Amino acid sequence: MKQIHKEAIYQNGDKKRFEWNVEGKTAFIEYILNNQDEIFLTHTEVPQELEGKGIGSKLVKAVLDYIKEENWTVYPTCPFVGSYIKKNEEYQSLVKKGLRY
Repeated sequence: MKQIHKEAIYQNGDKKRFEWNVEGKTAFIEYILNNQDEIFLTHTEVPQELEGKGIGSKLVKAVLDYIKEENWTVYPTCPFVGSYIKKNEEYQSLVKKGLRY
């Protein structure tokens, strides 16, 4: 596993997801990495015990910051990620040109 953020957020290549362990529970974003420069963010999950604490948004932000550092193109197939990108213009340039999300 590779740490991608100071908040102990990791890229778990074996499970193909970004993970954040908070209060003994794991929030995650599943992904598919294609051709080493395109990433599909397919599903975000936050355990019920952590809901309402902003964990999902913080996780998406950390993952998008990492994607930006890696110069990857993102396909936000997860509705939560797509919604976050729509609300945060600084990440819209990461999305595949012409893609509706």
